Amino acid sequence: MSRMQKNRIDATFARLRREQKKAFIAYIMAGDPSLERTKEQVLLLERCGVDIVELGVPFSDPVADGPTIQRAAERALASGTTLRRVLPLVKELRTVTQIPIVLMTYYNIIFKYGEQQFVQDALDAGVDGVILPDLPPDEASAFMAHARAGANGKTLATIFLVAPTSTDGRIRKIVSASSGFVYYVSMTGITGSSLQVDESFSRHIQGVRERSRKPVAVGFGVSNARDARMMREVADGVIVGSALVRMFHEHPDAVEAFIRELRGAI
Repeated sequence: MSRMQKNRIDATFARLRREQKKAFIAYIMAGDPSLERTKEQVLLLERCGVDIVELGVPFSDPVADGPTIQRAAERALASGTTLRRVLPLVKELRTVTQIPIVLMTYYNIIFKYGEQQFVQDALDAGVDGVILPDLPPDEASAFMAHARAGANGKTLATIFLVAPTSTDGRIRKIVSASSGFVYYVSMTGITGSSLQVDESFSRHIQGVRERSRKPVAVGFGVSNARDARMMREVADGVIVGSALVRMFHEHPDAVEAFIRELRGAI
């Protein structure tokens, strides 16, 4: 059996721990407005200090996404973006960057592609992990088996979501199923909602961290440096999505300064 290589996500969090830093994880929609622009965006994110990139693969019925990301998905679909076009983009990116790349999409896309084939093609392209918000760990055993078996000495991280409403038993199950990091949803609802942090939130996320040796990253609702600063105090990583997608679309000239401001806060 070939020796498994260290996943880029694990290596990144290990480095950040040594440096006593927190991870800045940025989400963008692949193909919004084009795959060529997506490549430029990924490289800009890396230059500005982003540690991990989440690349959205557009789906026609994105149940977990708010209006900003739904519109981005519509633009990406209109430009002809599909999973079969995103994977070659990642492969192309791998000639110029080793930043960890996580695909975020919906299980229907993976099911149609074929789970085992997807894992093999994703790893061949240089994808490091996958987030499927509509696939709970209870229903993911076959997919997780393929991801952990991997291909060519590499494995695909499976990142699951913990919500503020998750029970203790549920949290343990999600933490056990997750690899790479655990995605803590800062609120129930959809991406892009406004963020509220109180003592119970801090206690809950601390409880998740205590149950896991895996890093915990917080997303959903982090939209500015103030939010990011609050989140870095309670988590191992901060995920910014809707605010970044909106900025790339509406204010492309200001996006670099925005990313650098977030990096400074995290």
